Amino acid sequence: MDLPPPQKRMRSASPPPPSFSGGAIDLSLLEALEKSQQNAVETLDLKTLKKLALSLERRLNANTAARLKYPDNPEKFADSELELHDELQKLKILAGAPELYPDLVSLGTVNSITGLLNHDNTDVAIDAVTLLQDLTDADVVEDNDESALVLVDALIENNAAELLVQNLARLNDSDPDEAAAIYNTLSTIENLIEVKPSVSELVCEKTKLLKWLQARIKIREFDSNKQYASEILAILLQNSAANQKRFGQMNGVDTLLQAVAMYKSKDPKMGDEEEMVENLFDCLCCVLMPLENKERFLKAEGVELMIIIMNQKKLCYGSAIRALDFAMTNYPPACERFVDVMGLKTAFPAFMAGDSLKTISLLDGNISGMTYYLYTIPLSKKNKKRHHKEELEERLISLIASLFGGILRGSRRERLLSKFVENECEKIDRLMELYMRYSDRVKAETERLNDLELDDLEIDEDEKYGRKLDSGLYTLQLIAVILGHLWTSEHPRMRARIELLLKQQKLTKNDVKNILQRGHQNSVELMPIFFILMVLGGIRHPQIAACLGAAYTVTRFFYFKGYSTGHPKLRLTIGKYGFLALFGLGLCAISSGLHMLTL
Repeated sequence: MDLPPPQKRMRSASPPPPSFSGGAIDLSLLEALEKSQQNAVETLDLKTLKKLALSLERRLNANTAARLKYPDNPEKFADSELELHDELQKLKILAGAPELYPDLVSLGTVNSITGLLNHDNTDVAIDAVTLLQDLTDADVVEDNDESALVLVDALIENNAAELLVQNLARLNDSDPDEAAAIYNTLSTIENLIEVKPSVSELVCEKTKLLKWLQARIKIREFDSNKQYASEILAILLQNSAANQKRFGQMNGVDTLLQAVAMYKSKDPKMGDEEEMVENLFDCLCCVLMPLENKERFLKAEGVELMIIIMNQKKLCYGSAIRALDFAMTNYPPACERFVDVMGLKTAFPAFMAGDSLKTISLLDGNISGMTYYLYTIPLSKKNKKRHHKEELEERLISLIASLFGGILRGSRRERLLSKFVENECEKIDRLMELYMRYSDRVKAETERLNDLELDDLEIDEDEKYGRKLDSGLYTLQLIAVILGHLWTSEHPRMRARIELLLKQQKLTKNDVKNILQRGHQNSVELMPIFFILMVLGGIRHPQIAACLGAAYTVTRFFYFKGYSTGHPKLRLTIGKYGFLALFGLGLCAISSGLHMLTL
């Protein structure tokens, strides 16, 4: 998807050491330090791990026995729970040796830790959450993928996801310790997903996490846990159509619209609140992928809200354009609504916009230079660093292309076309300016790829095409689509302007036509190779070749399906594995050839 994955939150640093005022020494702190040093484990190996695991089991059994024997007398089992707390704290050192995680699993300790998430004493459950957060931290498991996967598989098998979410329900933000536990719970869930992405759908299917997150972002007051909830929700919706549909069925589209509506006329505070709003719009864009959610967006007057946000020209301006792009792609009803509620008056000033209010003389030659004033787009410093202006341009181009594709006739079509005639066709001038810029960018990338091939670095055609798309080919194709719609309208002024601009750039209509054909040509060119490899490979390995051929066909289906969404990066979710099938067919063909030579 054309969405950057949400960045992981920076983990809060360890609290600073207590300072001594007036030179006085706190003896209690020294006693605690001495005690911790006595309890410290010097060497962390399998023997030490077994010792820690056995100690935890003993404390857990003692606590369970005390609770069963004295259920109505907390004083009788309070000491055993303090000891249980100490044992959980000791196990945190395992984060320094993730290679021991498989041994931790084989000892059955993971089952005991996950069981403590459901402990009657919330403090003990919080200790278990904190331990799991430490053990699964991204920095800890970064270079130990296999060990981390063993641990995560064991946690999932022991219902850790369900227990973590159940424990969330009894935590209260008003208590600082429980608020920290909420954060650590969300962090643990994020860590599990990072190690094993399939957890994303599993946790939504088996728990009420989506419902909890939905309730959390409904709260009007901002806090760090609301921000983190928005981030986790974005991660869950990022690459899962099942989660997107599930959240839509929970009235999630309306929830997100209400959440972002708070910022239609005011900017979020810099920092975490600004990041939260970005996350909310990421969620909205993700949830707008399924068709049924586009319908919900339309019924909830999401188009109108996004236009209001654009008109206010606050920090959410660009995010509203992005949401409209997702809503209108391959969905004509949203395009029609956009025109009906005067969206053209909002979109085209943005389309004409530049870095600041300035004048541009675009033309020379027989027609005098066309001067027009550009609107200022509000950009945050963070967004500037992310090439926000370019993204806005690409989104607006995609939006306009969607309008032409979704509105084919009638008065709405005439209103859309009229925008390109007004002010002496200034928008066609802007369109051609963008065409040349993206064309130059694609040419530069093509030359770079050719140079790599000269350096004996092999790049298959699919990858080359993908890199060209990333460099701007897809946007260039959309511009060509818009120019094609303008030309086929047979409006004499628009045709004359397009012909003049093409002539000035020493281009012809066929150059624009070739841009459109290039997308189809890429896939057509691969078909002869595919069939030849299928035939040759099938001579000696018919069953393997048939399976690989079927696999390639499936990947191409998802490639085209992703491309058709209007966001070409989606073609790579499954489509990127097509080259593996071709590679396998190539090996089968080589094997067949060698076999024939030996006959």
